[in-house]
Amino acid sequence: MNEASRRHHNPPQSVSVSAAENLSPAFPQRAAWGTAGHLRAWQAEALNLYLDSTPRDFLAVATPGAGKTTFALRIATELKSRGFVSEITVVCPTEHLKYQWAEAAARVGLQLDPDFSNAQAGLGSSFNGVCLTYAQVARAPMFHRHRSSAKAALVILDEVHHGGDNLSWGDAIRIAFDPAKHRLSLTGTPFRSDTASIPFVQYEPDGDGVFRSRSDYSYGYADALRDGVVRPVMFMSYSGQMRWKTKHGDVVSATLGEPLTKDMTAQAWRTALDPSGEWIQQVLAAADERLTIVRQSVPDAGGLVIATDHKTARAYAQILASISGQQPAVILSDDPTASDRIAEFSNGTSRWMVAVRMVSEGVDVPRLCVGVYATSTATPLFFAQAIGRFVRARKRGETASVFLPSVENLLGLAGELEAQRDHALQRPESEEGWDDAALEQAQREERASDDLEGVGFQALSADATFDRVVYDGSDFGMWAEVGSDEEADFLGIPGLLEPEEVTELLRSRQASQAKQGKADPASKPMLDSRKRRQKRQELSKLVSAYSSKTGRPHALIHTDLRKACGGPEVARASLEQVEARIIKLQNWFVGRK
Repeated sequence: MNEASRRHHNPPQSVSVSAAENLSPAFPQRAAWGTAGHLRAWQAEALNLYLDSTPRDFLAVATPGAGKTTFALRIATELKSRGFVSEITVVCPTEHLKYQWAEAAARVGLQLDPDFSNAQAGLGSSFNGVCLTYAQVARAPMFHRHRSSAKAALVILDEVHHGGDNLSWGDAIRIAFDPAKHRLSLTGTPFRSDTASIPFVQYEPDGDGVFRSRSDYSYGYADALRDGVVRPVMFMSYSGQMRWKTKHGDVVSATLGEPLTKDMTAQAWRTALDPSGEWIQQVLAAADERLTIVRQSVPDAGGLVIATDHKTARAYAQILASISGQQPAVILSDDPTASDRIAEFSNGTSRWMVAVRMVSEGVDVPRLCVGVYATSTATPLFFAQAIGRFVRARKRGETASVFLPSVENLLGLAGELEAQRDHALQRPESEEGWDDAALEQAQREERASDDLEGVGFQALSADATFDRVVYDGSDFGMWAEVGSDEEADFLGIPGLLEPEEVTELLRSRQASQAKQGKADPASKPMLDSRKRRQKRQELSKLVSAYSSKTGRPHALIHTDLRKACGGPEVARASLEQVEARIIKLQNWFVGRK
């Protein structure tokens, strides 16, 4: 039995509003600078809003690291001390989070049983409530319906968007908790791009008649960044030349980040992530160098590599061990000690942790400052959850750095980190963006591709090249060799900086690179990455249409455009160079040369 379990078998303290008032605004680690010892402004405002009417349903949307757990437990203690509820039920996505919630609740005198099972006849007298997973509820919804109707219950639905994961989960949650007296729904990633409704969430029509989710209180990443509650995130993007052999024996090469077909992009991406290739080894080395820099000002700073599967996770751990001289913690979902290993890493000072999905959502390891996004999962929801592991600020000025491959949709998600999205029950035809369901279907199709997964596919070589830094929706820096002084300028940015200081330093590095002739002199000191990505997507669609019209392969059309307009390949081209190629191709469509 782990420490959390032992604590919860002791007699409970009395529930204490006073203890809840003094719980760190960002439990389990100390709050950001200037906020310790009292509720953050958003928590106090949301609490007052809730207590004004004590509604049956309340949806709070707050960015990861903002302190949703503290807010929810304060509401729980208030309702229980006033006699409004007699039992608390917390529902969360993972087993690990059950113990995390139970530990936090114990600090305010609420004893929640994280080991409660569907086979139990009832709750032990030493407990004030239970912690469950969504999957556990889905296995016995009528059992939990009986429990929630037997007593005046507050149900806390943590990361409630999981209620829309599939029909069985959504239906089960509705059945189980429809009788509950109060339901408090929490989420740090409010949007899902599919149209499955989320239980107990209100939907209202927008100006286009599309029904979108309505939160009762919202506190986004941009708000938290302004208040110093979360860290600013720099995305270190790496491109490079990939070579692989298809099932049919054809040797293919492509530059990661070039406009490619869906399957070509997937294969180039897979080649980059191959543990035997140089790309991932060079990127892990750069990330370890960045971690060393950050630890000069944040001594306990840690790093996390998010891998695609167990095999690559173990391989990445061995690479990191040879680079850093220290064996990383490897967190795998089939390891029964995974939760204890996460807690051990969180409370220690070791450098690296490698995980597949165990640390993708809700798990708090506040000392994580450097990340490597080495997974092929590319939905907006997963990306936001993964990046949420790095944003929790413990003191003012901490920054986060996430290394990722130069894949167009990932760069788009990185550039839109501050975007606020609501869940829509239908999608207007004009709405663009990365659709979770469509991407998941596309990934299933890619995994079924003969060339991608068929016997005979072989990654041959993968070299990394520093591409750019994406920060606050803008691009900084242009291509540089791995190990060069230009790359070192960006890796060496201090780990303690205010957001505006990050921007100032990135601009300075960009200007220095351009002055030395390392960047295209025609490029602006700071590129509008959103517009550049839009233009690259526009060019890609035009090339595809022209290929259908002429029968010429995409690659040859890009080569013709480079010859006609000058400049490097698309992945390295400036905004102006991409726009020039669009104009040239439009002329070709109408017969002008």
